[in-house]
Amino acid sequence: MNTRHDMNTEPQAAPDERADLPTMASPYIPPPPQGPTTRMRPLAWTAPLQWLARGGRDLAAHPGIGLFYGLCFWLMAQLLGLVFRHQPEYTLTLVSGCLLVGPFLAMGLYEVSRQRERGESPQLGASLMCWDRHIRSMAMLVLVLLVIELLWGRASLVVFAVFFSTGMPSTTGVIEAVLHPQNMEFLLVYLAVGGVFAALVFAVSVVSIPMILDRDTDAVSAALTSMQVVVLHPGVMLLWGLMLSLLVLLALWPWALGLWVVGPWLGHASWHAYRGAVEWQEAPAEAVTLVSSN
Repeated sequence: MNTRHDMNTEPQAAPDERADLPTMASPYIPPPPQGPTTRMRPLAWTAPLQWLARGGRDLAAHPGIGLFYGLCFWLMAQLLGLVFRHQPEYTLTLVSGCLLVGPFLAMGLYEVSRQRERGESPQLGASLMCWDRHIRSMAMLVLVLLVIELLWGRASLVVFAVFFSTGMPSTTGVIEAVLHPQNMEFLLVYLAVGGVFAALVFAVSVVSIPMILDRDTDAVSAALTSMQVVVLHPGVMLLWGLMLSLLVLLALWPWALGLWVVGPWLGHASWHAYRGAVEWQEAPAEAVTLVSSN
């Protein structure tokens, strides 16, 4: 007896069983940004010269404010020199103190340039107190700079102990002792270590402080943006750092009198370096509306 087999007699899952089968999860799509975002501007090799020119115009427009800050920088340099000549063991401590005060003085100069850019009339009192609205971010950034400076000092002591060949120099013979032929290895290592830490301080702070003033960003975001600017434009930012260092060195002779002009000039120019390197893009209106509705 032949038995017919139906080709469609295979067991089928019930509708409720099919509903239990696993399905592919949809990919996660992050929400659009709710606030402005940064974009790095392309920088030409002539950009540092443009920043210096704009900083010079800011200084010429308000020379009284600039000379006040120049006097502050000059007094800091005189105090450092006085301590180094008479109590050199306290020099590093005083440098740490200057590292605390310096960014706040620089922020005052940034505020003057920012107000001029907005068409406002800068006032000395307003520039002196502009940091009070950003004290948390500034305190965190200064703390980071202090930690780097302390590590720099510790590394310098280690290099001095390991590589310095002649006797301990006195305050009157430091230059002669460092440039002694037996200390050439020490000098090279010291400059290499110091260069690494100086580059780190420069990368963290080159646009972070004016960014905090301009947008009240947190210290971490400002420092990361500053480092991104350096990474994306290493040649231009290296040139900018060398120009800053050269001008400061020239201002220290004689008796650091050049700081009266060079200090505020570079402060104004640093604001324009930030504005020239970082561009802010506002979030599209439809993206903000979408986020608000969710």
